[in-house]
Amino acid sequence: MFDTPALNSVSIGSFTLATLLGALVTFLICLIVINILLKLFSKILSGVKRMNQTVRGFLLSAIKIALWIIAIIIIAGQLGIPTASLVALLSVAGLALSLSVQGVLSNLFSGLTLLMTHPFDEGNFVEVAGKTGTVKSIGLLYTTINTLDNVLISIPNGDVVGSSIFNYSAEPLRRVDMNFSAAYSEPTEKVKAAIMEVIEADERILADPAPFVALNAYNESTVDYVVRVWVKNADYWGVHFSLNEQVRESFLRNGVAMSFPHMNVHIVEK
Repeated sequence: MFDTPALNSVSIGSFTLATLLGALVTFLICLIVINILLKLFSKILSGVKRMNQTVRGFLLSAIKIALWIIAIIIIAGQLGIPTASLVALLSVAGLALSLSVQGVLSNLFSGLTLLMTHPFDEGNFVEVAGKTGTVKSIGLLYTTINTLDNVLISIPNGDVVGSSIFNYSAEPLRRVDMNFSAAYSEPTEKVKAAIMEVIEADERILADPAPFVALNAYNESTVDYVVRVWVKNADYWGVHFSLNEQVRESFLRNGVAMSFPHMNVHIVEK
């Protein structure tokens, strides 16, 4: 390109004018191609419904950097610069950079995983990496949750992805599981009736699925009864604490004795 005696006779440093003009034309072509490809990738990524805007922006930036690296290698070849050495240099630099920021890259790709797979969203009540609270934000490096005692905790995304994730807000309904104890002397049906009295009086407890009350275990000093009721997710803790209080009151009203650990000693006379 532009390989004429007149242009080759003019030089700027170690480059001829023909070489520089060829590199300039190559640069303009690369610029046009990069803009076209970025618009194409942007359209493709916009069509992915579950992709977060942060992830979309990050991927477009990464694609743009990769395209410009390719363009620089092509332009360097047009200028007569040995591209093999340049590629090797970029590879070594990339390896050194990846080793130095290994932890950051781990959190970064973990953040991308969270944003694309959506195991939880902002506002969900979750348990991750041993911490429980409401998700405030999901970043590329950290996930921030607000605990029940109003403490903000930023958890590295690598720890979040590497742990079991409990999302308590994912479903509209939750089951409240509780256990109550009564004395051995109390008839089973009497105890169950006292518990059902409380369940039927609480409008937050759903009739479908039906509440479940049954004798669960025989302990040393008490008989345990299991209670399972379904509620709307937002009512979980309110019903949990209400059952604890109201069942005790119902036992008192209905004459159900609540026992506690004790030992009966029998003295046998010889």
